[in-house]
Amino acid sequence: DYNLIINHKKVYRLCKELDILRPQRKIYPNRPRKLAKREKVIAPNQLWQMDLKYGYIFGTNKFFFQLSIIDVYDRQIVGYHLGLSATAKDACRVLKSSLKTRGLKPGMRLPVIRTDNGPQFTAKLFKKTCDELYIEHERIPVKSPNMNAYIESFHAILEDECYKRHEFSSFMEVYRIVNDYMDYYNNRRRHG
Repeated sequence: DYNLIINHKKVYRLCKELDILRPQRKIYPNRPRKLAKREKVIAPNQLWQMDLKYGYIFGTNKFFFQLSIIDVYDRQIVGYHLGLSATAKDACRVLKSSLKTRGLKPGMRLPVIRTDNGPQFTAKLFKKTCDELYIEHERIPVKSPNMNAYIESFHAILEDECYKRHEFSSFMEVYRIVNDYMDYYNNRRRHG
């Protein structure tokens, strides 16, 4: 209703003049972030994508988490973490071990790491680790998982070919089965 809008504006102006409005909340950005951009990948270790996947352990009625890093060029899973939690500390450890696995050190040309906006990847610790390693960290815009398509695709394959085929009874069983699957995925499975 037009009259309601006019009255609302009058009330707002009056409250502002009388200085009885509470100040608006200031929004401070946590950390500046570099948004991901589309680029052509022409070599290994140019672009890595990292994301989190969770599964369910029926025997203990708990969830487990898998943080994975994929090399977009050769579709290899460079590193991953399996655990009952997945923190920024775990993400940093996986990133460091992945660099070691590929024989990459500061001073060499290092990959760009692309993630979503999960708490592990927006944490100060993850940013600090990327800065210390001289790794460029890109985060995809909210609600655009297609910008992280390779790791999302891998997690869909992991769900279909591993998680759904087993009713895990313990974390030890998860660890054994998922590690066997990861060896199969990296060394024997054909990649598209």
